[in-house]
Formats: sequence, C-alpha cells, structure tokens
Amino acid sequence: MKYTVIVAVYNRVDEVQELLRSAEKLDFDRKNFEILFVDDGSKDGFEAYIKSYKSETGLQIRAIYQENKGPGEARNNGMKNALGEYFIYVDSDCTFPPHWLKEIDKEVVANNYDAFGGPDTFHPSFSPLLKAINYSMTSLIGTGGTRGNKKSVGKFYPRSFNMGVHRKIFENIGGMNKLRHGQDMDFSQRIYDAGYKVGLVADAFVYHKRRTSISKFYRQIFNWGVARINLAQQHPAMLKPVHLLPAAIVIGLIALCVFTLLVPVTAPLLWTLTGIGFALIVIWAFLESLFKYKSLAAAFLSPVTLNIQVFAYGFGLIKALWQTKVLGKQEARGFVKGYYGKKKK
Repeated sequence: MKYTVIVAVYNRVDEVQELLRSAEKLDFDRKNFEILFVDDGSKDGFEAYIKSYKSETGLQIRAIYQENKGPGEARNNGMKNALGEYFIYVDSDCTFPPHWLKEIDKEVVANNYDAFGGPDTFHPSFSPLLKAINYSMTSLIGTGGTRGNKKSVGKFYPRSFNMGVHRKIFENIGGMNKLRHGQDMDFSQRIYDAGYKVGLVADAFVYHKRRTSISKFYRQIFNWGVARINLAQQHPAMLKPVHLLPAAIVIGLIALCVFTLLVPVTAPLLWTLTGIGFALIVIWAFLESLFKYKSLAAAFLSPVTLNIQVFAYGFGLIKALWQTKVLGKQEARGFVKGYYGKKKK
C-alpha cells in the first residue's frame, strides 16, 4: 500500500461523515491507500459510527483508539499503525476534491519528494463567515501565503491539515513532539534540518472548515501566536520579523493611545494617519474578498476576521514572550480549557 491517510479525531463525528462522503469520490485506486482514523477518546458515538460504516466504493477504512492525549500523539499513534509507504495527515474538518490524492501521487512520483504538503481553501457551500476566515488565513495580506501559496513571503512548511511524509522520516527522526500547538511546524522544521526533500503540491488542496465562530477563531489564532514563541525556543530561525508584526501593531496602538493622552495636541494628526492606514487595509480586504467569493456578506466579514487574526496573534505572541522571557517558563501556554478535551488544571 502506498498511502495511509491519518485523521486524528476527537468528538467530530459530524465532520467525519462529511470527510468520508468526499473520500468516496476520490479518483484513486482503492488498493493503494487506506484511511486510518485515530480516535483521541471521543464520546460522541464515533466508534459506533465507524464500525457500522459501509463504503460505497471499496474504501479501506480502519480506526484505532486511545485515551485523550491531543492531536500530536494521535498522529504519532497513527504512524505506528499505518500500512502505507507514505503517511498523509488531514484534519477531521477537511474534505477532498476528487483529484486530491491523484495530484499528490503525480507530484511525489515526478519530484521524488520525501515530504510534501498542499494548501487549504474554501468550498463554495461554505458560509460567509467560513469564507471570510478562509480569506484571512490564505491571503497574502493575512498570512503572506505561507499556507501553500506559490506566492509566499516565507518558507513553505507543510502543515497537518494537508501534509505527507515518507515512512523513513518517522523511522529516522521520530514523530511529532509534545507541543500543545505547532507540532506540525516543529516536525516540518526537523524534516528540513534532516536534509529531506520537501515540496509544495499546490493543486492538491483540501476544503478546510476551520473554526465555525468568531470566538473559536480568536482562541485558535491566539494559541498560534503562543505556539510561534514556543517554536522559536526550539528553532530560533522560525521566528522572523514578519511574525512579530502583529505584536508590534498591538504595542504600537497602545503606545499611540498613551502618547496622545500625554500630548493631546498630536492626537488629531496621529489618529487621522492611523485611521487612513486602517481604512486602506479594510478597503483592500473587502474588495479582494468580494472579487474572490462574489459575496457581499463574506466581503464585509473579511476585514473583521482579518483584524481578529492580527490582534489575536499579536496578543498570543505578547503573552508567550512574557511567560518565557520574563517569567522564565520553558513552554508558554495559551487557551487550554476545552482544547482537545483537556481542561485547565
């Protein structure tokens, strides 16, 4: 068997149903891949559902079970039990276009990749909010195209929503570490450090629902800001000036408030310039989103999600820097309660 698609699952049976409906339409020989679910202690009926599932197209589906340990440990467990030559990680809130695995196979064969990744994008059926979140997460103004865009401001790191590695990588450098967030980024950096050939398969995208509410989106992005500092603790090269920009914006606005209170005469000019800059970004995001989605609702929401992303990431970075550099903690922590079923102690 060539590919094992590993899906870590925790109380996401509804998403699993959508994922499998799309998997049934994959245009790829059923003998050459399997789908391996790793249940991380779900209590929503996943086990009963997957045991009763009958594939319409001969999909090879397996499931293994563990106590709740988080997605990193679940993926490691999946690699230990996978039958494929390559392991492909996909998040449970993703679905596939029919060509997804065929495109991966074509590029892996043509380029002899040891590791690879593809982008995530939106499905036309997504709600305006999900489309706006997709805009924030994939646009050049939002993330610099680092999540699988050929036009990117930084190095491409395969991420666990759509990431593959050859079995030899797991055997030689081990699996994902115990970071609460950012395990996939650490894994990608270690793969690069070990000298393996890594490639972007730009046409092998998945449809990614991500977070389905503003509050969940904020918490997720906040924790990614925290994760960036934790990653930098282990891989200093992974922290670049562009990553500090959201924190600089947050600190800059706070400093602007303080300065204009102390020197009121400067307030009209400074806040006018700030407002103009903010308005230009809002207009840019609105028009770019409108052109992409042809949806006024998504276009109005995109500047909102973009600003939430910037401020959440910035606050997460600041909190992590405080915890690691001032308080001396080895690992910074963001939002914990409710993440992957674990509660804050």
